Amino acid sequence: MPENNTSEPAEFQLTARDWNDEWKRLQQKRRRFDDAGYWDKRAATFSTKDAPNPYVERFLELAGIEPGETVFDMGCGTGALSVPLGKQGHEVVAADFSRGMLDQLRAALDREDVRTVTLKQMSWEDDWPSFGVHPGSADVAIASRSVATADLKDSLLRLTDVARRRVCVTLATGTSPRTDERILNAIGLKSVLGRDYLYAFNILANEGLRPEVAYIDSARTDTFDSSDEAYDALARMANDATAALVGERERAAALVRLRAWLADNLVPNERAGRPDKKGIPEKALRLREPRIVTWAFLAWEK
Repeated sequence: MPENNTSEPAEFQLTARDWNDEWKRLQQKRRRFDDAGYWDKRAATFSTKDAPNPYVERFLELAGIEPGETVFDMGCGTGALSVPLGKQGHEVVAADFSRGMLDQLRAALDREDVRTVTLKQMSWEDDWPSFGVHPGSADVAIASRSVATADLKDSLLRLTDVARRRVCVTLATGTSPRTDERILNAIGLKSVLGRDYLYAFNILANEGLRPEVAYIDSARTDTFDSSDEAYDALARMANDATAALVGERERAAALVRLRAWLADNLVPNERAGRPDKKGIPEKALRLREPRIVTWAFLAWEK
Protein backbone atom coordinates (compact mmCIF):
# COMPACT_ATOMS: atom_id res chain seq x y z
CA MET A 1 0.00 0.00 0.00
CA PRO A 2 1.22 3.54 -0.65
CA GLU A 3 2.77 5.23 2.32
CA ASN A 4 0.51 7.71 4.05
CA ASN A 5 2.44 10.98 3.98
CA THR A 6 1.10 13.27 6.66
CA SER A 7 3.96 15.76 6.58
CA GLU A 8 3.32 19.41 5.81
CA PRO A 9 3.56 20.41 2.14
CA ALA A 10 6.97 21.67 1.07
CA GLU A 11 7.42 25.39 0.63
CA PHE A 12 7.90 26.51 -2.93
CA GLN A 13 10.84 28.90 -2.92
CA LEU A 14 9.58 31.28 -5.60
CA THR A 15 6.35 32.07 -3.75
CA ALA A 16 7.49 31.53 -0.16
CA ARG A 17 10.81 33.35 -0.19
CA ASP A 18 11.05 36.76 1.43
CA TRP A 19 12.79 38.55 -1.42
CA ASN A 20 13.22 41.77 0.52
CA ASP A 21 14.88 39.93 3.42
CA GLU A 22 17.29 38.30 0.99
CA TRP A 23 17.94 41.72 -0.58
CA LYS A 24 18.82 43.15 2.84
CA ARG A 25 21.27 40.33 3.47
CA LEU A 26 22.79 40.81 0.02
CA GLN A 27 23.28 44.52 0.67
CA GLN A 28 25.16 43.70 3.87
CA LYS A 29 27.66 41.71 1.78
CA ARG A 30 28.26 44.53 -0.61
CA ARG A 31 30.46 47.59 -0.10
CA ARG A 32 29.36 50.09 2.50
CA PHE A 33 26.20 52.04 1.88
CA ASP A 34 26.59 55.35 0.09
CA ASP A 35 26.53 58.56 2.03
CA ALA A 36 25.93 62.11 0.87
CA GLY A 37 29.58 63.06 1.42
CA TYR A 38 30.76 60.43 -1.06
CA TRP A 39 28.50 61.82 -3.78
CA ASP A 40 29.25 65.44 -2.86
CA LYS A 41 32.90 64.75 -3.73
CA ARG A 42 31.98 63.04 -7.01
CA ALA A 43 29.44 65.65 -8.11
CA ALA A 44 31.98 67.77 -10.00
CA THR A 45 32.82 64.80 -12.27
CA PHE A 46 29.19 64.52 -13.41
CA SER A 47 27.69 66.61 -16.15
CA THR A 48 24.36 66.97 -17.95
CA LYS A 49 25.72 69.19 -20.70
CA ASP A 50 25.55 66.37 -23.25
CA ALA A 51 22.02 65.27 -22.33
CA PRO A 52 20.02 63.83 -23.91
CA ASN A 53 22.24 60.81 -24.39
CA PRO A 54 21.26 57.31 -25.61
CA TYR A 55 20.48 56.08 -22.09
CA VAL A 56 18.36 59.16 -21.32
CA GLU A 57 16.56 59.00 -24.66
CA ARG A 58 15.71 55.33 -24.19
CA PHE A 59 14.58 55.81 -20.58
CA LEU A 60 12.22 58.63 -21.55
CA GLU A 61 10.92 56.66 -24.53
CA LEU A 62 10.10 53.68 -22.31
CA ALA A 63 8.69 55.87 -19.53
CA GLY A 64 5.95 57.20 -21.78
CA ILE A 65 5.47 60.41 -19.80
CA GLU A 66 2.59 62.30 -21.36
CA PRO A 67 2.54 66.04 -22.14
CA GLY A 68 1.67 68.11 -19.10
CA GLU A 69 2.27 65.32 -16.57
CA THR A 70 4.13 66.06 -13.35
CA VAL A 71 7.18 63.99 -12.41
CA PHE A 72 8.95 63.05 -9.18
CA ASP A 73 12.63 62.17 -9.83
CA MET A 74 14.12 60.40 -6.80
CA GLY A 75 17.90 60.17 -6.66
CA CYS A 76 18.06 62.72 -9.47
CA GLY A 77 21.83 63.28 -9.29
CA THR A 78 22.89 66.15 -11.54
CA GLY A 79 19.66 65.95 -13.51
CA ALA A 80 20.23 63.60 -16.44
CA LEU A 81 16.44 63.16 -16.58
CA SER A 82 15.18 66.22 -14.71
CA VAL A 83 16.83 68.70 -17.09
CA PRO A 84 15.37 67.31 -20.35
CA LEU A 85 11.99 66.81 -18.66
CA GLY A 86 12.06 70.42 -17.50
CA LYS A 87 13.01 71.57 -21.00
CA GLN A 88 9.95 69.70 -22.28
CA GLY A 89 7.81 71.78 -19.92
CA HIS A 90 7.10 69.17 -17.25
CA GLU A 91 6.78 70.24 -13.62
CA VAL A 92 9.45 68.13 -11.88
CA VAL A 93 10.33 67.59 -8.23
CA ALA A 94 13.97 66.46 -8.24
CA ALA A 95 15.25 64.94 -4.99
CA ASP A 96 18.71 63.80 -3.93
CA PHE A 97 20.54 63.52 -0.61
CA SER A 98 23.74 65.05 -2.05
CA ARG A 99 24.01 68.83 -1.89
CA GLY A 100 26.87 68.67 -4.40
CA MET A 101 24.68 66.88 -6.94
CA LEU A 102 21.85 69.36 -6.45
CA ASP A 103 24.24 72.28 -6.87
CA GLN A 104 25.35 70.85 -10.23
CA LEU A 105 21.71 70.36 -11.20
CA ARG A 106 20.85 73.95 -10.25
CA ALA A 107 23.71 75.22 -12.40
CA ALA A 108 22.48 73.12 -15.34
CA LEU A 109 18.93 74.40 -14.94
CA ASP A 110 20.19 77.98 -14.86
CA ARG A 111 22.24 77.45 -18.02
CA GLU A 112 19.19 76.06 -19.81
CA ASP A 113 16.86 78.68 -18.29
CA VAL A 114 14.57 75.93 -16.98
CA ARG A 115 12.18 77.11 -14.24
CA THR A 116 9.86 74.13 -13.84
CA VAL A 117 12.12 71.92 -11.70
CA THR A 118 11.96 72.11 -7.89
CA LEU A 119 14.96 70.75 -5.97
CA LYS A 120 14.77 68.95 -2.62
CA GLN A 121 17.70 67.67 -0.57
CA MET A 122 16.13 64.45 0.68
CA SER A 123 17.14 60.81 1.12
CA TRP A 124 15.26 57.59 0.49
CA GLU A 125 14.91 57.09 4.25
CA ASP A 126 13.64 60.60 5.10
CA ASP A 127 10.04 61.43 5.95
CA TRP A 128 9.03 62.51 2.46
CA PRO A 129 5.76 64.27 3.42
CA SER A 130 7.75 66.58 5.70
CA PHE A 131 9.56 67.71 2.53
CA GLY A 132 6.28 68.24 0.69
CA VAL A 133 6.37 64.95 -1.23
CA HIS A 134 2.99 63.44 -0.44
CA PRO A 135 1.17 60.33 -1.69
CA GLY A 136 -0.28 61.01 -5.12
CA SER A 137 1.70 64.22 -5.55
CA ALA A 138 3.04 63.38 -9.05
CA ASP A 139 1.63 61.70 -12.12
CA VAL A 140 4.82 59.70 -12.70
CA ALA A 141 7.57 58.74 -10.23
CA ILE A 142 11.00 57.79 -11.57
CA ALA A 143 14.28 56.56 -10.09
CA SER A 144 17.11 56.19 -12.58
CA ARG A 145 20.01 54.00 -11.41
CA SER A 146 19.45 55.21 -7.84
CA VAL A 147 17.65 52.42 -5.96
CA ALA A 148 20.72 51.18 -4.07
CA THR A 149 18.95 51.24 -0.74
CA ALA A 150 19.01 48.97 2.30
CA ASP A 151 15.26 48.27 2.09
CA LEU A 152 14.24 47.73 -1.53
CA LYS A 153 10.59 46.99 -0.83
CA ASP A 154 10.17 50.19 1.16
CA SER A 155 11.79 52.24 -1.60
CA LEU A 156 9.63 50.74 -4.37
CA LEU A 157 6.43 51.18 -2.40
CA ARG A 158 7.32 54.78 -1.50
CA LEU A 159 7.62 55.56 -5.20
CA THR A 160 4.34 53.76 -5.84
CA ASP A 161 2.59 55.87 -3.20
CA VAL A 162 3.85 59.13 -4.71
CA ALA A 163 2.74 58.28 -8.26
CA ARG A 164 -0.81 58.78 -9.46
CA ARG A 165 -0.36 56.88 -12.74
CA ARG A 166 3.01 55.20 -13.32
CA VAL A 167 6.40 54.35 -11.77
CA CYS A 168 9.63 53.79 -13.72
CA VAL A 169 12.99 52.63 -12.33
CA THR A 170 16.24 51.19 -13.63
CA LEU A 171 18.34 48.65 -11.75
CA ALA A 172 21.51 46.72 -12.50
CA THR A 173 21.40 43.29 -14.14
CA GLY A 174 24.95 42.33 -13.12
CA THR A 175 27.89 44.49 -14.18
CA SER A 176 27.42 48.01 -12.83
CA PRO A 177 29.25 51.34 -13.08
CA ARG A 178 31.28 50.26 -10.04
CA THR A 179 31.88 46.60 -10.81
CA ASP A 180 33.12 44.92 -14.00
CA GLU A 181 31.76 41.38 -13.90
CA ARG A 182 33.85 40.14 -16.84
CA ILE A 183 37.13 41.08 -15.13
CA LEU A 184 36.12 39.40 -11.89
CA ASN A 185 35.27 36.24 -13.81
CA ALA A 186 38.52 36.40 -15.79
CA ILE A 187 40.69 36.55 -12.66
CA GLY A 188 38.72 33.90 -10.78
CA LEU A 189 36.87 35.97 -8.21
CA LYS A 190 33.30 35.57 -7.08
CA SER A 191 31.46 38.79 -6.34
CA VAL A 192 28.09 39.54 -4.79
CA LEU A 193 26.66 41.28 -7.81
CA GLY A 194 23.24 39.76 -7.55
CA ARG A 195 20.64 40.63 -10.13
CA ASP A 196 19.02 43.65 -8.57
CA TYR A 197 16.13 43.87 -11.00
CA LEU A 198 15.02 40.31 -10.21
CA TYR A 199 14.58 41.21 -6.56
CA ALA A 200 12.57 44.27 -7.55
CA PHE A 201 10.41 42.30 -9.99
CA ASN A 202 9.57 39.62 -7.44
CA ILE A 203 8.87 42.10 -4.66
CA LEU A 204 6.51 44.06 -6.92
CA ALA A 205 4.76 40.92 -8.17
CA ASN A 206 4.19 39.74 -4.61
CA GLU A 207 2.60 43.13 -3.89
CA GLY A 208 0.07 42.52 -6.67
CA LEU A 209 1.72 44.92 -9.11
CA ARG A 210 2.49 44.03 -12.74
CA PRO A 211 5.93 45.33 -13.68
CA GLU A 212 6.95 45.41 -17.32
CA VAL A 213 10.65 44.90 -18.13
CA ALA A 214 12.90 46.26 -20.87
CA TYR A 215 16.66 46.68 -21.12
CA ILE A 216 18.98 49.60 -21.79
CA ASP A 217 22.62 48.96 -22.74
CA SER A 218 25.13 51.62 -21.76
CA ALA A 219 28.75 51.46 -22.98
CA ARG A 220 31.48 52.74 -20.67
CA THR A 221 35.04 53.40 -21.85
CA ASP A 222 37.53 53.15 -18.99
CA THR A 223 40.82 54.97 -19.71
CA PHE A 224 44.07 55.23 -17.75
CA ASP A 225 47.36 57.13 -17.85
CA SER A 226 49.44 54.03 -17.20
CA SER A 227 49.23 50.29 -16.60
CA ASP A 228 49.89 50.93 -12.91
CA GLU A 229 46.93 53.30 -12.71
CA ALA A 230 44.75 50.71 -14.45
CA TYR A 231 45.90 48.00 -12.05
CA ASP A 232 45.27 50.18 -8.99
CA ALA A 233 41.76 51.13 -10.14
CA LEU A 234 40.72 47.59 -11.07
CA ALA A 235 42.31 46.03 -7.99
CA ARG A 236 40.30 48.45 -5.87
CA MET A 237 37.16 47.45 -7.76
CA ALA A 238 37.90 43.76 -7.24
CA ASN A 239 38.56 44.20 -3.52
CA ASP A 240 35.38 46.25 -3.01
CA ALA A 241 33.27 43.66 -4.83
CA THR A 242 34.63 40.52 -3.16
CA ALA A 243 36.18 41.34 0.22
CA ALA A 244 33.12 40.09 2.13
CA LEU A 245 33.23 36.64 0.51
CA VAL A 246 36.80 35.91 -0.57
CA GLY A 247 39.81 35.47 1.72
CA GLU A 248 42.87 37.68 1.51
CA ARG A 249 45.09 34.94 0.07
CA GLU A 250 42.66 34.12 -2.72
CA ARG A 251 42.24 37.79 -3.57
CA ALA A 252 46.02 38.26 -3.65
CA ALA A 253 46.34 35.39 -6.14
CA ALA A 254 43.57 36.89 -8.26
CA LEU A 255 45.32 40.27 -8.34
CA VAL A 256 48.41 38.57 -9.74
CA ARG A 257 46.17 37.27 -12.52
CA LEU A 258 44.85 40.80 -12.97
CA ARG A 259 48.35 41.95 -14.02
CA ALA A 260 48.38 39.28 -16.72
CA TRP A 261 44.84 40.14 -17.83
CA LEU A 262 45.80 43.80 -18.22
CA ALA A 263 48.86 42.87 -20.28
CA ASP A 264 46.47 41.28 -22.79
CA ASN A 265 43.63 43.79 -22.58
CA LEU A 266 45.16 47.25 -22.11
CA VAL A 267 45.76 48.99 -25.45
CA PRO A 268 46.68 52.50 -26.69
CA ASN A 269 43.68 54.83 -26.74
CA GLU A 270 43.26 56.46 -30.13
CA ARG A 271 41.02 59.10 -28.53
CA ALA A 272 43.56 60.18 -25.89
CA GLY A 273 43.18 63.86 -25.08
CA ARG A 274 39.72 64.17 -26.61
CA PRO A 275 36.76 64.85 -24.31
CA ASP A 276 34.68 61.93 -23.07
CA LYS A 277 30.92 62.06 -22.49
CA LYS A 278 31.48 64.15 -19.37
CA GLY A 279 33.84 66.56 -21.12
CA ILE A 280 36.93 65.12 -19.37
CA PRO A 281 39.97 64.36 -21.59
CA GLU A 282 40.42 60.65 -22.22
CA LYS A 283 43.68 59.08 -21.05
CA ALA A 284 46.48 57.31 -22.94
CA LEU A 285 45.31 53.72 -22.43
CA ARG A 286 41.96 51.96 -22.62
CA LEU A 287 40.59 48.47 -22.17
CA ARG A 288 40.42 46.54 -25.44
CA GLU A 289 36.67 46.06 -25.17
CA PRO A 290 34.38 48.69 -23.63
CA ARG A 291 32.39 47.68 -20.61
CA ILE A 292 28.68 47.23 -21.34
CA VAL A 293 26.38 47.95 -18.41
CA THR A 294 22.88 46.59 -19.02
CA TRP A 295 20.16 48.29 -17.02
CA ALA A 296 16.77 46.72 -16.48
CA PHE A 297 13.95 49.21 -16.93
CA LEU A 298 10.94 48.29 -14.76
CA ALA A 299 7.65 50.17 -14.98
CA TRP A 300 4.24 49.57 -13.48
CA GLU A 301 0.89 51.29 -13.57
CA LYS A 302 -1.11 52.28 -10.50
